[in-house]
Amino acid sequence: MSVEFAEKTTHEKTTHKVRVSASAGVVYALFADAVNWPLYFSPSVHVERLEFDGERERLRTWCFLDGELKSWTSWRRLDPVKRRVEFRQELPAPPLSALGGIVTVRSDGPDSCELELVYDFSVVDGLPADVAWAERAAEGHTRSQLSGLKAIAERWARLDELILTFEESVHVNGPAELVYDFLYRAADWPEMVPHVTRVDLTEDEPGVQRMSMETLTEYGTQAADSVRICFPHAERIIHKQVTTPALIQAHTGEWSVVPDERGVTVIAQHTVVLREEDIATELGEHATLDHARRRVREAIGRNSRVLLAHAKQHAETAVRML
Repeated sequence: MSVEFAEKTTHEKTTHKVRVSASAGVVYALFADAVNWPLYFSPSVHVERLEFDGERERLRTWCFLDGELKSWTSWRRLDPVKRRVEFRQELPAPPLSALGGIVTVRSDGPDSCELELVYDFSVVDGLPADVAWAERAAEGHTRSQLSGLKAIAERWARLDELILTFEESVHVNGPAELVYDFLYRAADWPEMVPHVTRVDLTEDEPGVQRMSMETLTEYGTQAADSVRICFPHAERIIHKQVTTPALIQAHTGEWSVVPDERGVTVIAQHTVVLREEDIATELGEHATLDHARRRVREAIGRNSRVLLAHAKQHAETAVRML
C-alpha cells in the first residue's frame, strides 16, 4: 500500500490602485522599462534582461523583500496598446511557490491615469510564519513600487535633468582576470586604496555581496552601504547603493573589464538620480541643479578614477613580477 502526501498550499490574491498625475503612456513606459527599476524603486537592486522578442521578456531580478535580499526569474508579456503587463515568476524566491499578476494603466485625461496592480501568490505548506512573511513582503514591495512609480512619473518632465549618467575608464596592459580580481576583492581595498578606510563585506550567496564602505573625501568621512552582483564569467560587477548621501536619491553602476588587442579597458559606469530638495541645504540657497550635477559628477568620478588607477597598478605590477 502506498500513501501520497499532498502539499498544502496557501493562495492569496490582492488588488492595489493608485492615481498618478501623469499621462498613461508615461506611466506604462516606466513600468515596462524593468531594467531601470533600480533607479526608481529603492528595494530594487538589479534587473537583468535574459530574453526579449518584442512582446515577451524573461528577467532575473535582485530585490529586497521585507528587508531580505531575494532573487528570482520571471516572464513578462508587454502590451503597449492596452497598456498592460502580465507577469509570472518562473523561479520564485522561497518560501513563495508562485507569484504573478497583471498591471494595467488606464487613462482618464492627458495628464492623469489610474495604475492597477492585481497579483496572486502561493506559499507551499502554508506555515504561518511563511505566510505572514509573504504577505508583508508582497504588500511592502507593491506599495514601494507603486509609490516610487508615481513619484518618478510625476517628475517626468524634469527626469532628464535629475538623472546623471557618466563613466570613467582606464587601459590596463594586463589580463582581465587580475583586474577583475582586484574589483571583486573589495574587502582588501583599505590596504590598497588610500581613500578607502574601512570595508565590511559579506557574501552569503556566491556572487552576491553586501558591502559597507567608509571613504575619505574633501568634505570629510563618508559611509555607504551597497549591494554588488558579480558576474565573473562576463567580468562585470553591478552595484547599487542602498544608503545614499545628500544630493543623491539613487545610485547604480557597473564595473566591466573589456579585453582588446593590447590588454583590457576597465570601465566604471554610474547612473545617479539627484535629490533636488537637498540642493539648498548642501550647496547654498542660490545653488542650482547644474551645481548639484557638477558636485556629484566630480565626487563619484574622482573616487572611480582612483580605484581604476589602483586596479591598473595591481594588474600591471603582477604581470611584471611574473
